[in-house]
Amino acid sequence: MEGSRVIINNADGARENCSSGDGLPPIPNSLGGRVAYRHFLESGGTPPLSTKSLIRHPSLVKVRASDISSGQILSGDDSDAEYMPLLRSGAWADIGSRSSMEDVHVCADNMMNEYGLNISSEMRSAFYGVFDGHGGKHAADFACYNLPRFIIEDDDFPGDIDRVLSSAFLQTDAAFAEACSMDADLASGTTALTALVLGSSLVVANVGDCRAVLCRRGKAIEMSRDHKPVCLRERRRIEASGGYIYDGYLNGQLNVARALGDWHMEGLKGQEGGPLTAEPELMSTSLTEEDEFLIIGCDGLWDVFLSQNAVDFARRRLQEHNDPLMCSKDLVNEALKRKSGDNLSVVVVCFQPQPPPNLVVPRGRVHRSISAEGLKELKSFLDDLDI
Repeated sequence: MEGSRVIINNADGARENCSSGDGLPPIPNSLGGRVAYRHFLESGGTPPLSTKSLIRHPSLVKVRASDISSGQILSGDDSDAEYMPLLRSGAWADIGSRSSMEDVHVCADNMMNEYGLNISSEMRSAFYGVFDGHGGKHAADFACYNLPRFIIEDDDFPGDIDRVLSSAFLQTDAAFAEACSMDADLASGTTALTALVLGSSLVVANVGDCRAVLCRRGKAIEMSRDHKPVCLRERRRIEASGGYIYDGYLNGQLNVARALGDWHMEGLKGQEGGPLTAEPELMSTSLTEEDEFLIIGCDGLWDVFLSQNAVDFARRRLQEHNDPLMCSKDLVNEALKRKSGDNLSVVVVCFQPQPPPNLVVPRGRVHRSISAEGLKELKSFLDDLDI
């Protein structure tokens, strides 16, 4: 399933189960606590793990031509894309019951401003992501800072977006391997889920078990698939790559089937590949006026929320205050009440300026009938009338 791409159509999407002023993505407080991140709010942030400028070396690109979908090429002059979402976002993070915070997230409602992007197209672009680290926070920090830069530095961006995203994930993984070879203390791994809005198109790339759920007129549309080793598709890929599943864990070591980093774990990754892949799964859809908001969360959220449950909860909160920041905080606090045992990071992206409307379910025509016993009683009553 590597390199697979799923297009969610506009009719139905049923399927399986804040940046700082200097452009750096915000890094949740490693000491824990409850911290909110708003756009354009000045914060200290965390410097990149490497001061070298990351150059796109062709030798690092591992994407095979057969893995790339020939899906639509997005452009800024698409005459059919009449609807343009009005983007508003907010994020909230909490250390939860863990002893350290290993989640990182990023929100960029305007990539032009956040990353100094300079492209001729007038198409609006935005970038959101959640990175759930394990074995340390270094991989999550590294991916949060470098992955969006690999995307925008690609000469084909914002055109061949499937190839650009797949290449960016793989190059981030390879660049982190190089960083770990120079500093063994960086050894760690991370899941990664990013959502890219280009004009009216939403493209989600996922590696791991974070999840993105789109609310389309009150209905939850899952825009990512959880990459667990026990999933049939992942199990087949893992076994074909020489790996195995033991007690639900990949090679008995990792509870996700795809991740960035983890180069220090024996038997998972190598120059010729391995059972643990950094190849993202892509899903895309064209946004319409029926699309209300997107929830992006780490697995700590989805451990205690079903996708539709989270959409229903967030929808009620947005109807009350229409604030994506407060909504993300509400989701995190509710997950804590439900005893989530993990770090929590949630990003909520609204596509409309107004709160979600009340959904009025049309009442169908009621057809009433009378039973045979009722007919008998009615006949008896009429017969008794002296008319």
